[in-house]
Amino acid sequence: MLTVDQLKPQDFVGLSPAAAVELAARVLAHVGEQSRKIESQAQAIEFRDAKIASITFELRRLKARQFAAKTERMNADQRQLFEEAMAADQADLEAQLEALKAAFKVPGNTPDADTRRKPKRQALPEHLKRVDHHHEPENTTCDCGQPMVRIGEDVSERLDIIPAQFYVHRHIRGKWACKCCQTLVQEPVDPHVIDKGMPTAGLVAHTAVSRFVDHIPYYRQEQINARSGVHTPRSTLASWSGQTGAALMPLYDAHREFVLSCKVVHADETPVSMLDPGAGKTKRAYIWAYARSGFDVSPGVVYEFCLGRGAKYPLEFLKGWSGTLISDGYGVYDQVVKEETRVGAACLAHSRRKFDELVKDNLSPVGTQAIQRIAALYQIERQVKGCSAEDRLAIRQSSSKPLCEDLHVWLKLERQRVPEGSATAKAIDYSLNRWEALTTYLADGNVQIDNNHIENLVRPWAMGRKAWLFAGSELAGQRAAIMMSLLQSAKLHGHDPSAYLKDVLTRLPSHLNSRIDELLPHRWQPQV
Repeated sequence: MLTVDQLKPQDFVGLSPAAAVELAARVLAHVGEQSRKIESQAQAIEFRDAKIASITFELRRLKARQFAAKTERMNADQRQLFEEAMAADQADLEAQLEALKAAFKVPGNTPDADTRRKPKRQALPEHLKRVDHHHEPENTTCDCGQPMVRIGEDVSERLDIIPAQFYVHRHIRGKWACKCCQTLVQEPVDPHVIDKGMPTAGLVAHTAVSRFVDHIPYYRQEQINARSGVHTPRSTLASWSGQTGAALMPLYDAHREFVLSCKVVHADETPVSMLDPGAGKTKRAYIWAYARSGFDVSPGVVYEFCLGRGAKYPLEFLKGWSGTLISDGYGVYDQVVKEETRVGAACLAHSRRKFDELVKDNLSPVGTQAIQRIAALYQIERQVKGCSAEDRLAIRQSSSKPLCEDLHVWLKLERQRVPEGSATAKAIDYSLNRWEALTTYLADGNVQIDNNHIENLVRPWAMGRKAWLFAGSELAGQRAAIMMSLLQSAKLHGHDPSAYLKDVLTRLPSHLNSRIDELLPHRWQPQV
């Protein structure tokens, strides 16, 4: 018996009407079945292409993380290195050009050189010490025999430096005795953070700032100090740091309370390595960072060193706190804001990055349109940055809220048009699944549109771990968190971290615990 696929034109010759009808019905059924198969295969191909595109996208992103420059990193370290290299190359070429002109006696004042706009040099700070060098002609008598008159002067300034110099404070305490009463009188020794030790508060502060702000490991500080003829073994420097961390613990606790007194808190976490002597290698630990609202007039950040990334760490740290928590998309923060007294706010910058990745890989025009819509929201935020919370809220309600509503509708429509499992679908789902948290800032003028504020405050840890590689122990990690909490907060208030820490360590041994708040970065005033 012939099948429909095997039919030939001559097979239709001489068929009876009934046979022809039956054969036509079989052909139509076969065509319908083939159409269904083609449609099913088309759907399978579409799903396959979407899956391939998604896998290719993930693979490219993985390679970019390993070998290429990440955009998020390029805005700081890599861009800075690039600009430094460009500036050095430009100066090098200009110097070579000037040397060639001088060697071949080429005039340097060409029309182009005269009309070229030169950058204005910034004036040197007024507080720097000035050393005057007077330059006057040896002979102030004119060729005609008449004495010349001084009619003015030109002053130019050049910046110089004297490398760090060690010096010794000698405390001479006289002994006074009464021969009659057999009484001895002598001034007591002032209290110090390093009791009966060699360093002053200034040296301890310098060591701590070099370690936790400039990220210079102790072994390199030992080498630097040795150039001045001072032997400070790294074990000694580490011992000073340990005693300083213990002394600053009450101040850290008070600073933590100050940060958590804000009703809007940013949160983020970053990994650091910790030495595991028993295993002969390092293991992963985490620094959790919490900062007051980026709009707050009294900024502050506090860090906590933890052994893991689970929800128990922020839950314990934030116990008793209520307010709005701004965070990224990490699921742990959803558990933190489950309490009725807490509100979660998501980061729009993280949502934007998902669409930015689509644009970089040319995967979908949705990414470009989404970035343009988000850019309009950020433009409004730049305009309201200096406004009060009330004014900021009013402008957001009138300008930002309609744009967010349009963006939400547009995302839901686009989601229906893209295949399931595609990179575009994942980018849209990231925003839709967090839409309520992404728009929290519309209802509170103290909430920022993203979490970039805390991400910038976490960056010093990323820079530091490249220098000191790992924390030596859990206690060392906690000590680093104490130091950096106070020093980074001091920088937020415009204080010189070295001057701040030196003054705090000088006053702390005799300072009343009931007045410890006076030494916090937001209240500190240098002694006159």
